[in-house]
Amino acid sequence: MLTRRHFIMTSAALFSAPIAAPAWANPSQWDSWDAQVTPANYEPATTNPWNLHPRFLPTRVQANDGLRPGDIHVDAVARYLYHIQTDGTAMRYGVAIGRGDLYEPGTFTIGRKARWPQWTPTAAMIAREPNVYAQYEEGMPGGPTNPLGARALYLYVGNRDTYLRIHGTPQPWSIGRRASSGCVRMVMAHIIGLYDNVETGVTAVLYPAEDWVTASS
Repeated sequence: MLTRRHFIMTSAALFSAPIAAPAWANPSQWDSWDAQVTPANYEPATTNPWNLHPRFLPTRVQANDGLRPGDIHVDAVARYLYHIQTDGTAMRYGVAIGRGDLYEPGTFTIGRKARWPQWTPTAAMIAREPNVYAQYEEGMPGGPTNPLGARALYLYVGNRDTYLRIHGTPQPWSIGRRASSGCVRMVMAHIIGLYDNVETGVTAVLYPAEDWVTASS
């Protein structure tokens, strides 16, 4: 079983071709939406109109030896996502994770990337909260109010889409919390910066959250 001990940070397209925008997408609006969700004079390390705790702002930190550049590691206890760089550092971002037992630790592959993606709730989400999700069972087009936000990284196991995502959120206040239906959420401006630097085919490791941590780990 994965534990946080396997990944401790010491300080503060490879496999698929680009996917054409589907018919429901509206690429002509993507740039304007990017501008809408990116603060004026945006500086990742200091810009904070969302009133996040400063530790959740993008920060370059030292990575442990032996971690593969390009891969993503999510520390679900600290609520950090690390993107490993080629120089032995990592870019660290604050995230929100799944609430309760909806968070799923494991080792995944980034099987797909999408800009301003459509969102469709899973059957399990609709069954669990029909009053919230049934109205979107046919899907919700991309846009600033879409739950997947500005960008999404799709987590696969082999060729199977797990329906887990690392994605932007129109609810930046949720960063640092257990708030989602299983996905890893990021501030939209932060995932816009991350997205272009992540290749499909890299590994994303989601480490266990508090409920999984034992005294021995």
